Amino acid sequence: MTRRYESRIARPRTVLHIRGTPIVSVLLGSALAPLLPIVAQTPLLPPFGLMVFLAWRVLRPEIWPLWAGVPLGLFDDVMSGQPIGSAVVLWTVILLAFDLENQRHFWRDYWHGWFIATLALAFALAGGWLIVHLAGQGGSLVQILPQLAYSIGFFPLIVRLCAALDRWRLP
Repeated sequence: MTRRYESRIARPRTVLHIRGTPIVSVLLGSALAPLLPIVAQTPLLPPFGLMVFLAWRVLRPEIWPLWAGVPLGLFDDVMSGQPIGSAVVLWTVILLAFDLENQRHFWRDYWHGWFIATLALAFALAGGWLIVHLAGQGGSLVQILPQLAYSIGFFPLIVRLCAALDRWRLP
């Protein structure tokens, strides 16, 4: 019974545990949508990997270096079937925009983070659509609107999940 209420202060954590948790959560988010047994004519599921990536960036602005979009975006491209390099470019541009925005605003709150993440999700989905459209595939831009709506609606849940992971990973 006492173990259940044991203090979390000074519990041992390794560097791999502290730094690996955000990376593994983004990789699992990128692998989630392709592994779900859902078949649809148009894109329906939100980009969970990008949402987890953005949630960590909103919660902990210092967590991702600017180059982090390259390997994580490459993994997302491989898992999602997008043309290789599309998420690499889009995620890196999003990180650059977040970095620029952080330099200009010294305040952050829940609504500000949600708004910035909404813009980033819209940019990434529209950019992904444009890349696929330029490759000669895909349909109209209207097809990604349900995916964008689901992404915006699920983002607070993803932030709460990442906040719980953050409380778990830090001593």
